[in-house]
Amino acid sequence: MDSNTTAQHEGFKSGFVALVGRPSVGKSTLLNACYGGKIAITSKVAQTTRKRLRAVITSDTSQIILVDTPGLHKPQDALGKTLNQTALLELNDVEVVALLVDATAPIGRGDMWVAKHVHASSAAYKILVLTKADKATQAQVKAQLEASSMLGSFDDTLVVCATQQFGVSEFLHRIEDHLPEGPHWFFDDMDVDATDEELMSEFIREKILNLTHDEIPHSVAVHIDDVVWRSKKLCSIRATIMVERAGQKAIIIGKKATLIKEIGMQARRDIEKLVGAQVFLDLVVRVYPKWRNDQNEIRRLGYEAE
Repeated sequence: MDSNTTAQHEGFKSGFVALVGRPSVGKSTLLNACYGGKIAITSKVAQTTRKRLRAVITSDTSQIILVDTPGLHKPQDALGKTLNQTALLELNDVEVVALLVDATAPIGRGDMWVAKHVHASSAAYKILVLTKADKATQAQVKAQLEASSMLGSFDDTLVVCATQQFGVSEFLHRIEDHLPEGPHWFFDDMDVDATDEELMSEFIREKILNLTHDEIPHSVAVHIDDVVWRSKKLCSIRATIMVERAGQKAIIIGKKATLIKEIGMQARRDIEKLVGAQVFLDLVVRVYPKWRNDQNEIRRLGYEAE
């Protein structure tokens, strides 16, 4: 929580809301839809989210702090264990927990394992959110709502389609209705708690996830090495793309460096929107064998649970 908490006003509501669920259920997509812009990266790859990200949505009547968390999964390495720890820690100090379940995927042991932790949390209000309604038939949605009874009893249930803004406003209204009176935890002009460098590295990683396949996504990380403002309208950024094997490096660079150029071009567009200036982006790919099992590298990349 921010140390610069402003005074509490009578009738003003505020609180923290954790978005939890298995990988690829749409947590980051819902966060972006609630925020009204892009701050969390999205892809079809499981475990896209690696860091906790908080979006601050402030109105005249409330301040809702939405917390995007890594997807809870069976870990295969030290990084996976750290991501699970990050997600579970968020359940300890929030007013609302939203368990997201994919409307198109059968409810399984993974969902039940996450639900068990949700019900064990101290959150006063627990909501089940069925996502990706646009990809499911009405019959599928109805069946999934019935099947969700095996996940336990929730205070509320809601169906959403974040990509089409269906149910998003209702989701925020229901959260606000159940928040306690409280202070402005963040200043009104603060809408995300990540640094520019953290967002830059995530934008670059997103392009790699969306432009590569198979072995690359889980083995890649991005570190921002340097950000230099040449003028008010020109920013120079150097970043290192980390992979675990030489073959992965060759894939990301591509034949005649075509893929690395495309990654840079797409990432630069998002970064320029972020910083409001022209960006020169220099990307270098380096091999760091088994970095996902190196706790020092995990810590250096900012993935360690707080």
